[in-house]
Amino acid sequence: MIGRLRGELVMKKPPLLEIDVGGVGYELEAPMSTFYELPALGATVSLHTHLAIKEDAHSLYGFFTEAERELFRTLVKVSGIGAKTALSILSGASVDEFARMVQRADIASLTRVPGIGKKTAERLVVELKDKVGAGDQVTLSQPKTGQPADAVSEASIALQALGYKPQEVSKLVSAASAPGDTAEAIIRKALKSALRS
Repeated sequence: MIGRLRGELVMKKPPLLEIDVGGVGYELEAPMSTFYELPALGATVSLHTHLAIKEDAHSLYGFFTEAERELFRTLVKVSGIGAKTALSILSGASVDEFARMVQRADIASLTRVPGIGKKTAERLVVELKDKVGAGDQVTLSQPKTGQPADAVSEASIALQALGYKPQEVSKLVSAASAPGDTAEAIIRKALKSALRS
């Protein structure tokens, strides 16, 4: 099992990133909450990881905090929740925000996550109410990197990769983007807006 990686950040294109560890490039998928915390390309980064082995693929997932990894592992054990949906949940809400939604049985907010319908949201509440509680506060800092060449396009691609339809992406991105915003900032605002609208 690969539990943690520490190395040079060589690529970040949400939801994918790559870390060079001693000359070996590890490709990971990560939630946007992790992308918000990533340093600039070329810097050293350390991430908690989860390795999922299936018949046709070995997938590695990276998380900035242990709490995010634990929530991811809890989510994928719920019937009907796959890794993509679990990443969408972590991208749109902090660990504490998600715990509050489950504790309050806030079905409306949960169904705003791509891939979660009413029945799945109800199942999340039933199965996780006793397993998730408001623990240590997970805070998301502002992105630390410079603005990419086309932040709006990068944000649009990332949101589609998270499961949003192109029409939804256009509306979310146009409402969330402001001059000078990085892709991560646009994605963060768009996801917050999608979960609360």
